[in-house]
Amino acid sequence: MPILNYHHLRYFWAIAHEGGVTRAAERLNLSPSALSLQLHTLEQQLGHKLFDRQGKRLILTEAGRIALEHADIMFQAGEELMSTLAGRPTASRQILRVGALTTLSRNFQLEFLRPLIGRSDVELIVRSGVMRDLLAQLEAHALDVVLANSASPRDARTALRSHLLDQQPVSLVGRRKAKAPRFRFPDDLRSVPVLLPSLDSEIRITFDRVLELAGIRPIVLAEVDDMAMLRLLARESEGLALVPPIVVRDELAGGVLVERYRIPDITESFYAIVQKRRFPNQLLGELLMRSVHTQT
Repeated sequence: MPILNYHHLRYFWAIAHEGGVTRAAERLNLSPSALSLQLHTLEQQLGHKLFDRQGKRLILTEAGRIALEHADIMFQAGEELMSTLAGRPTASRQILRVGALTTLSRNFQLEFLRPLIGRSDVELIVRSGVMRDLLAQLEAHALDVVLANSASPRDARTALRSHLLDQQPVSLVGRRKAKAPRFRFPDDLRSVPVLLPSLDSEIRITFDRVLELAGIRPIVLAEVDDMAMLRLLARESEGLALVPPIVVRDELAGGVLVERYRIPDITESFYAIVQKRRFPNQLLGELLMRSVHTQT
């Protein structure tokens, strides 16, 4: 079995962290051509291309991302060895990079990640954003998974797969009121104001369709694209909020909010979107084994 040349690996590690050959060469006091040759030698030894060139930028391939993670661990281990012998022990950790839509329930994210929370050998990196940006990071191997409430588009150009993790009911919830009459859906929405998700939400689209068929134009107090904000507004407003109960789980349990009506024809789906990889993240595999109900 060939022996890995750690000098070549450190050169690759420097290029990846410096963002290019020229800056890494300056840091290492080498010529760019010599550094490029060392990188090429490492790629031949590993049998995988580690960077793709996009204009003047070097972008890590999937193999490059895996190699960088291992290089980070290896060189961190060297630092830990020095720290341990100096009486300052540290511990290495596995990393899981998670992207989540800004509109996604924080409670759902917490439940999905709960098996890893508090583990001393795991570092979680969670980033929020819009679907387009998160999927771009996923395809660039900067994220291991994207959590969303809709599946990713399927086409021949991508290797993205959407795993259905859960489907939650959707309800109208509001502040507790003494002797509140039984809520009549959808008729009472002619006079009871509502707090709704934004127009691009799947549950909002279905809700609007139901009311349109009933000939009802609701009194909309607010349209919010952030479930955390919708949760806060539900606590402060006299209106009813359209949310999956998991979003306001703590408020329901504490009696701050009550479920006035569970809408039978509306559910919210939660997905884990991943990219098919030759080197899947083992931590993600553990979570999916626990959570996946079906696949799309």
